[in-house]
Amino acid sequence: MKKIITLGREFGSGGRELGRRLAEHLGIAYYDQEILTEIAKRTSLSEQYVHQIVEHRPITSYPIHVGRSLYAMPNPILEQSQAIYAEQTHIIQELAAEADCLIVGRCADYILREQKPLRLFVYADEASKMARCRLRAPEKEQLSDRELRQQMRAVDKNRARYYEFYTGQTWGDKANYDWCINTSRADIKQVAAVVAKLFM
Repeated sequence: MKKIITLGREFGSGGRELGRRLAEHLGIAYYDQEILTEIAKRTSLSEQYVHQIVEHRPITSYPIHVGRSLYAMPNPILEQSQAIYAEQTHIIQELAAEADCLIVGRCADYILREQKPLRLFVYADEASKMARCRLRAPEKEQLSDRELRQQMRAVDKNRARYYEFYTGQTWGDKANYDWCINTSRADIKQVAAVVAKLFM
């Protein structure tokens, strides 16, 4: 039976690391940022612009690497966003058809709903998420606790908006997932090993 796993996650929950480690344990393909890179290749848009659209924070001033202007189209941001989502849908469907895989974010749980993937959602308490963010932050980044909380909430808010816009479902709602995994105060390496055993 084919293994298709989708993983949604709160910012700072360790979901990306959990997904990567779980894919390694299971010996299956892992896709995350690679999807954005492929969208950029197929659409001739800059990868940074694609990232902004997918995170539901489009910026109109960022240059696009094609010989046309965004401003020449009616409602350009909405049209670009829909075009990027359509390409994202095709890529995710292709990846799932090719081999067993784990896909992080990108509305993959909804896009692949007919294949009935195992849908995971990873979350954690605020203190644990802040600790993980600080551990992985660039050396020069020195956000106050207040600034870090604002950043975490902003990222999750953008993810929720994007997900809800394209799926009509509530991001993070346990009814939309098969397993909800709480990584508060947990070692991600150990959690991944435990979850992997459930597949073996």
